[in-house]
Amino acid sequence: MAQPRTIAFHTLGCKLNFAETSSISRMVESSGFQKVLFEDGADVYVINTCSVTENADKECTHIVRKALRFSPQAQIIVMGCYAQLKPYAIAKIEGVDMVLGAKEKFRLAEYLKILPEKKTSHGESIVYSCDVQEIKFFQSSYSRGERTRAFLKIQDGCSYSCTYCTIPIARGKSRSDTIANVLQQAALLADSGIKEIVLTGVNIGDFGITDASKGTRDESFFELLQCLDEITGIERFRISSIEPNLLKDEIIEFVAASKLFMPHFHIPLQSGSDNILKLMKRRYLSHHYAERIGLIKSLMPHCCIGADVIVGFPGESDEEFLKTYDFLCAIDVSYLHVFTYSERDETEASTMKNVVPKGVRHERNKMLRILSEKKREAFYQSQIGKERKVLFEDGRPGTAKGFTDNYIQVTASSDVSLQGEIQTVRLLKSNGAMAEGQIVASEEPSYIDTNSIISCGTSL
Repeated sequence: MAQPRTIAFHTLGCKLNFAETSSISRMVESSGFQKVLFEDGADVYVINTCSVTENADKECTHIVRKALRFSPQAQIIVMGCYAQLKPYAIAKIEGVDMVLGAKEKFRLAEYLKILPEKKTSHGESIVYSCDVQEIKFFQSSYSRGERTRAFLKIQDGCSYSCTYCTIPIARGKSRSDTIANVLQQAALLADSGIKEIVLTGVNIGDFGITDASKGTRDESFFELLQCLDEITGIERFRISSIEPNLLKDEIIEFVAASKLFMPHFHIPLQSGSDNILKLMKRRYLSHHYAERIGLIKSLMPHCCIGADVIVGFPGESDEEFLKTYDFLCAIDVSYLHVFTYSERDETEASTMKNVVPKGVRHERNKMLRILSEKKREAFYQSQIGKERKVLFEDGRPGTAKGFTDNYIQVTASSDVSLQGEIQTVRLLKSNGAMAEGQIVASEEPSYIDTNSIISCGTSL
């Protein structure tokens, strides 16, 4: 009996990409391929790309060459966001055999049937890529890389027009799963032993549009949260990145009262300057963002809040950057994801004047990363001495690692494996990006928190 052909996957970019790769790989395995590790050498390599990374083309080329070092005769397929944006540029990369766009990637198992079993000598790539406006359907996906946590895709695409972003032209307009199907997917994950689900997508607060061609809203994100809060078998839910204009009071109040939804938000800011926010065509101003943070902290002083920030956007003078820096000092966020602006073809921002020199962009990135470290340390210090529930992911005897409900990474000593278990842990001290804790016998955590607001002039 012939051995099944082997296939290996490599994913670039966000958690949404990882969820899609995971689901696509399961489809391929069910069609007869054997999934192997990237380093093991495979008959076929599949690279799921991202359009957000600054050097998407260089990253893609690097991974192709790496794959061919492990398996020189392997067939190489490139798919995903960058493949949708630049299919023919990718097709010219030496070693690439097939390129699949945003719609075609979900039919990978079908395309594998027409892929020659041996690498072609002429080296020409086959391109299958649709017009992104043709994508009107939603494809469910989830990843189960860890035994304890899963990323569940509930929404895809974006109908916003931020001037720096390629997502709408890489993934199409906003569209969503249905509440009924999300509940079904969550139940399947619960049956497999998953304890925590992270809801993910491109713009999850826009959940409810089930047909991109119509754009009509049948359901709402808030309704989805309410339904998930009643599900059995899952002990934790997290909301991934959500736009501040879509983070309504009712959602914040709901999370504050929920036993299943964790006190953790990631809310993109991008800039603390209203002038820059307008140039970016964001749908809020800085005072709206500050109001969201203020409400969260008033109801959940222990809540962890992350923020995305872009530095070096066209027109960001020293004065405008300092507005962002000072704004971030003044609000009680816990950590930052800092991105250096880079020009993207086919975006409005790529043609804007007052371009910021790259050296200045990188220096501003460094300043905000240092600020982020201070913010994180201040948040961790505010939780020292408190008891919180920790879901342990790496539970080998000796030192167990996991995350608190409010997203503090913790290590604790244990004589037995704690993988997949939720334990009450007293936080003892902070050690950079990690906190050390001690497992306690109490059944319920003590949520005694101060209402102090982090200030750059004092705590930092």
